[in-house]
Amino acid sequence: MSELNLHPNAAASLSQWHAMIRHGDLKALPTLLAPQAVFRSPMAHTPYPGAQVVTMILNTVFEVFEDFTYHRELATADGLNVVLEFSAKVGGKELKGIDMIRFDEQGKIIDFEVMVRPMSGLQALGEEMGRRLGAYLAASKA
Repeated sequence: MSELNLHPNAAASLSQWHAMIRHGDLKALPTLLAPQAVFRSPMAHTPYPGAQVVTMILNTVFEVFEDFTYHRELATADGLNVVLEFSAKVGGKELKGIDMIRFDEQGKIIDFEVMVRPMSGLQALGEEMGRRLGAYLAASKA
């Protein structure tokens, strides 16, 4: 992937994110998240707040996705936002999507938003995530 013009702290965190994905191990994820981080799901209107909830969601998504691959990276001019294009499979359904990640000046992730297409892939993802995390996420919003 080509060099992005990212804030140095954001670049370090993004590099660590890619290393975790490559090695299939998200244990260090909490160190990348700001305490007030939020996750914005392609299935839910309301964001899921808090580093602990974001960690649980991203770890579960990582287990659900098969053949996950990043393809392109784009960054905003301020160097604190990236868009990562990916492809994956869920339950035999192929999908494409983007991760939109916003970092603070310290390089901590403060916002992680996912968008997915087509509808069949989104539905398969939503069903599997609901099966695995439905009760946990409902309790986290209460």
